Amino acid sequence: MHSQRRGSLDRTEQGYIETHQSFGMALLFLLFTLLQVFSQSQFTVAHSLVKFLPGFEGTLPFELETGYVGVGESEAVQLFYYFIQSERNPEEDPLLLWLTGGPGCSSFSALFYEIGPLNFKVDVEYNGSLPTVLLNPYSWTKTSSIIFVDSPVGTGFSYARNNLAKQTGDFKQVHQLHQFLRKWLMDHPNFLSSPVYIGGDSYSGLILPILVQEISYGNEEGIKPLIDLQGFILGNPMTVISLEANLQIPYVHGMALISDELYESLKRNCEGEYHNIDPSNEECQKDLQYYDKCVSRLQIGQILEHRCAEASPTPQEMLARRRYLDEHHQEFLDPFPPPTVGCRTYSYLLSDYWVNDDDVQKALHIRKGNIGEWQRCSYSIPYTKEIQSSFQYHVSLSARAYRCLVYSGDHDMIVPFLATQAWIRALNYPIVDDWRPWMVQGQVAGYTRTYSNRMTFATIKGGGHTAEYTPKECFAMYKRWINGEPL
Repeated sequence: MHSQRRGSLDRTEQGYIETHQSFGMALLFLLFTLLQVFSQSQFTVAHSLVKFLPGFEGTLPFELETGYVGVGESEAVQLFYYFIQSERNPEEDPLLLWLTGGPGCSSFSALFYEIGPLNFKVDVEYNGSLPTVLLNPYSWTKTSSIIFVDSPVGTGFSYARNNLAKQTGDFKQVHQLHQFLRKWLMDHPNFLSSPVYIGGDSYSGLILPILVQEISYGNEEGIKPLIDLQGFILGNPMTVISLEANLQIPYVHGMALISDELYESLKRNCEGEYHNIDPSNEECQKDLQYYDKCVSRLQIGQILEHRCAEASPTPQEMLARRRYLDEHHQEFLDPFPPPTVGCRTYSYLLSDYWVNDDDVQKALHIRKGNIGEWQRCSYSIPYTKEIQSSFQYHVSLSARAYRCLVYSGDHDMIVPFLATQAWIRALNYPIVDDWRPWMVQGQVAGYTRTYSNRMTFATIKGGGHTAEYTPKECFAMYKRWINGEPL
């Protein structure tokens, strides 16, 4: 049943996942640099407690801390973070470092929309006053302490002290996050003995396994403080870019969003390759244009939801609008509706009003003058995308048997669950608990299976690209897994 070599691919997947031997050399270089930095650095960390937030009634019912950690050469990069102690038992509960995707999206997204303890009141139109802040009953901080870090530099409130330090990329982000965590732990000795997990979603799937491996190497090299690294968590993670692109079309067909005829024509004319398309293949290009017409009005993060404009249109959306204007069908001439009550992006709009308020930034102890207007997601940071596949790091980490939870919202079109299942299958570890439904309050919340490398895969029924689409189910899943219980 498992005759395939571990970490190898079957014929269908062979062309999708590439090994990058240079990654190993890059990691060794980063580790050497890290040793130098830790031997010379003064470990500058600044933090403050936050007891009240504008827009929230009363004292916060949990302990919130914000601060900056200096990393990189001369600590020219200042990474901002929000830290919330576990609401259950911070002395014994795990410590989770959470990375937000993008790259360029602030950890505020996770804090307010995904797994953190706060939300905005979104059922009334914005009237110019400060948005109202509410509690999220499904916060993962009910079972874990969580550090939400604005990374890479240029994201959220993180900033650089000079132009050279603004330049960043995948490997540099990994290196700086590693420094961040060890420095943060030195400044918070009460958490030195805490079991540590690294979590993230979306684009973080490319860098997170490398960060976990670098932390593991750092422990082996004796870098202090030692980190009690127990495992990692990935939500709808980008892992193999070509694989995710190529399996998006089978996913869309399976969800009845394109016809059988178009699907067969795409397979025939494009030969299953939709990522790197030969521009001279006119038949494939023609099929893909028709495919775009079928799906381009969808909310690809959760295909059942309404598609509304972003609070600030992204470059991708502006490009899409120009493409629609070339169409001859009236339904494609209309722009996406603006974010209003009932649209998910309306809540994103509220974050612009709230976070850019002077009183809010004062309450969060933000250093003034280091960034311009705060943006939830900034896609203009000088960032180099160096990683096309993190699969080989999963091969390495599987051999080290860290605990791992990988979950997929099954209505996410950005990173379809078919692709995540494919690279997990390619690791070729035996199944120890086969496919079965997992339940929340007597209802099927998704499906799960576990493998002998201590990896658990779970789908979230009706879920989207991040945990914000199904908070109750995602919290139940996380709570069971982090407590060592079966889903």
